Amino acid sequence: MRRELITFGVSGQLFGLDIMTIREIRAWTPVTSLPHVPEYVAGVVNLRGAVLPVIDLSIRLGWPATEADPRNPIIVTEFGGQSRGLIVHDVNDIVAIDGDALQHPDAVAQDEITCFIEGLATLGDNMVMVLDPDKLMAGDQMDRAA
Repeated sequence: MRRELITFGVSGQLFGLDIMTIREIRAWTPVTSLPHVPEYVAGVVNLRGAVLPVIDLSIRLGWPATEADPRNPIIVTEFGGQSRGLIVHDVNDIVAIDGDALQHPDAVAQDEITCFIEGLATLGDNMVMVLDPDKLMAGDQMDRAA
């Protein structure tokens, strides 16, 4: 079975999310910071009258914070009935991969980043890390931020 992914860059690495979890890609909007939220929650933005929590994906993955500017898009995702924005460095392409081409990261390593990855896929000369939205957004801290 073929899957379509949106690919994007974070901290110099190539990531992908299933296109069915993406609601829209929007231009950078400054966020309103909130007190007592996890470090990776950059804040919230107004999305057509709704409050949208925005996550700095770089911090969530254990890397330095994104110094966001107008070039940084926000990928608006929806899964589990919740919408979240993800700050990324750039958005690349829509790609199709064969489901059996996805290799599970457990065979490579098990660490803080790979726990968010559904699998790895080869795209030409590049490797794309396909994120698992359930694992990425799991946890009581994330629920409280929303």
